[in-house]
Amino acid sequence: MPGRMLPLVDGQIYHVINRGSGSQPVFLSKRDYQRFLETFLYYQNKNLPLKYSRFLTLSSNQRQEILNELMKKKKFLVEILAYCLMSNHVHLLLKQVGDKGISLFMSNLTNSYTRYFNTKNERKGSLFQGKFKAVLVESDEQLLHVSRYIHLNPYTSYVVKNLKETANYPYSSFEEYLNPNLKGFCEKEIILSNFKSGSKYKEFVFDQADYQRRLEQLKNLQLES
Repeated sequence: MPGRMLPLVDGQIYHVINRGSGSQPVFLSKRDYQRFLETFLYYQNKNLPLKYSRFLTLSSNQRQEILNELMKKKKFLVEILAYCLMSNHVHLLLKQVGDKGISLFMSNLTNSYTRYFNTKNERKGSLFQGKFKAVLVESDEQLLHVSRYIHLNPYTSYVVKNLKETANYPYSSFEEYLNPNLKGFCEKEIILSNFKSGSKYKEFVFDQADYQRRLEQLKNLQLES
């Protein structure tokens, strides 16, 4: 896959997609999803003192000291607005807040997770396909529609049976958006400020669920024909 021609710009929001090489699964267990999210959160930070694999070898007290220091500094490469992890691909809605933030974040994240996955499954080589795709979000309207698209992915792909299960899908930020008491790590205000409540955002997302599912079916038929 060719590299991107245009640089990613600080202060801009991007819909970032990365897929398994050859569309192979990149998550084989609940632990895999959890490891990716842990790695995801760790590498959001700038100027990390050590790699995540090394961080995990420290005592719980040492790890907590590092995390407390990172929380105190709050210096990030990216702000995480929304995400959804599927079996063979990931959708991320990211705001770049550090120089080359998204590129550095994605490189650290995918390299770290690939080493974990390859070691665990006794395999070698690339796990993700080439360069990640990044689509610039150019308007507030587009931002809302992209967030809806990301949160509907499990429903669109028939990973869940119905919309209730979509709201409870464990590897998405959707539940974090719907439950203000749920501790999460997304910067939600930029999206939720357009709605009176989380329930109104839920209505907005569900309103186009079946339409989005039909569009995905048509796209798959075109690819198969």
